[in-house]
Amino acid sequence: MTKPDPNRVLRRLPIVVGGLGAVLLLINRLLTPELTQSQSRGDVVGVILSAVLILIGLIWQQVQPRSPDTVELIGEEGFVLAADLPDAVKTELAWASHLLLTNTVTRSLVVFYQGKVLLRRGILSNKFEVVPGVILKQVIEKQKPIYLVALKVYPGRFEFDYLPENTQGVICQPIGNQGALILGANAPRSYTKQDENWIAGIADKLAVTLSSTLSNQTT
Repeated sequence: MTKPDPNRVLRRLPIVVGGLGAVLLLINRLLTPELTQSQSRGDVVGVILSAVLILIGLIWQQVQPRSPDTVELIGEEGFVLAADLPDAVKTELAWASHLLLTNTVTRSLVVFYQGKVLLRRGILSNKFEVVPGVILKQVIEKQKPIYLVALKVYPGRFEFDYLPENTQGVICQPIGNQGALILGANAPRSYTKQDENWIAGIADKLAVTLSSTLSNQTT
């Protein structure tokens, strides 16, 4: 569904006023039996003002950014943590995922680390397992994020079948060189540069916690 524009009436007002003014000037000209020089000058000024108003209205229509079209993601809302995680890691993951879901456009997220899913939260698909595809492997190997601004136009979208099937945009953010934070949005082109910086900072924090805690657990 498309998010309603709260300023649509204001943006159309100059066009309406300018058009109405032009119509009234035309009616006045037609009903005037004898045209004086002062009325001619007044009509010229009126026409110019009406044209300027209409032009301003048209410009406002073009430059006003449209809100991205949002959809209702298909799936059930949930919060699933791997059972064998230390309490400190569970707390960290719960904190990080809550921040992302409440402060960005993220509606679904997965934390994939050391070959296993540590967390799924938000709107969840029926598939739990994450099989790294070309995009996710590249993110982990090169430790550089990839932002798919409109998922449906990318051939590699099928590797994200563990997200809701109608996910509109995806960010894959590396967690060190052992995993990634996968975020799904319900609107294309909806993550801002500030969002990306925020996500990168949280992923770096998770990398420190997971690297130290899980490494100590395995040794």
